[in-house]
Amino acid sequence: MADDVLSGAPVGRGEALWLAAEADFETLLFHADRVRGHFCGNAVHLCAIVNAKSGACSEDCAFCSQSARHRTDASVYPLLAKAAIVAAAHDGAAAGADRFGIVTSGESTCRNRRDFAVICEAADEIEARGDIRACCSIGSLGADDAARLFAAGVRRIHHNLETSARFYPQICTTHSHESRVETVRTAKAAGLEVCCGGLFGLGETWEDRVDLALHLRELDVDSVPINFLNPVAGTPLGDRPLLAPREALRVVAVYRFLLPTREIKVCGGREVTLRDLQSWMFRAGASGTMVGNYLTTTGRPAAADLQMLRDLGLVPRSGARSSLHRGPSSA
Repeated sequence: MADDVLSGAPVGRGEALWLAAEADFETLLFHADRVRGHFCGNAVHLCAIVNAKSGACSEDCAFCSQSARHRTDASVYPLLAKAAIVAAAHDGAAAGADRFGIVTSGESTCRNRRDFAVICEAADEIEARGDIRACCSIGSLGADDAARLFAAGVRRIHHNLETSARFYPQICTTHSHESRVETVRTAKAAGLEVCCGGLFGLGETWEDRVDLALHLRELDVDSVPINFLNPVAGTPLGDRPLLAPREALRVVAVYRFLLPTREIKVCGGREVTLRDLQSWMFRAGASGTMVGNYLTTTGRPAAADLQMLRDLGLVPRSGARSSLHRGPSSA
């Protein structure tokens, strides 16, 4: 099957489910690594984020520590000042990241015009510095919002679908799966790249995992973050067990087969889920990861991740200006 993927043949749903359930684990990882190397080489994307606005979210996502509906210890604070956001971007660049995400809690930060203006100003200043690319994860977007982000120099937004359309109502009831898909389509129509993936270990089936990947392929997203649930006390999923490391790696490998040319990044939950097998995520097909801290949980030192890459013969993707610069779609 790997040879077919290398020649450009897409993997179907049935084949993907076979890889998930029956393929020998070591053989699967060997061929996923072949596919990664063929399409991505030895360059690895590193991204960093800042939790620019934390907590008090009105939505009810069952995994999220920032929901006002859940009793957690997550910090609650308004949007950071522009200078603090720009400083965090500089720290991300110093840690080796080539992309920096400005992340805010809430269904849509764009509705707060003051906050949205600060984010656009911060992104513009980050782009002017030139050492890292600015991305945004600020909830749902309208066409005008997407155009304004593009004008501020933003070339990528992050907006996860989280899980399959079938399983999504078990995870969130305050906004629909289709509304998330619509934001992805709006961003792409504005010429923005889209970083869009999911969270695994929520109780979803392998069918849900494969269907999510197929949906991402249909949407032609540019980057696919794979996150693993790190259960937070006080949330509805606070008592769920972690995925086993080998199952988590199988997720990465199946996604590499289904999305062979895409950037696949292993992000949240990797430390607690993969434990001593963290470096295997690249052999399972990952071509990127997140360095530094996450939104409400602590990551490991960036120096440790950079050493891991050196030990594997991989290198951080160089050049903050490597992204595609596409104009607005005529569609």
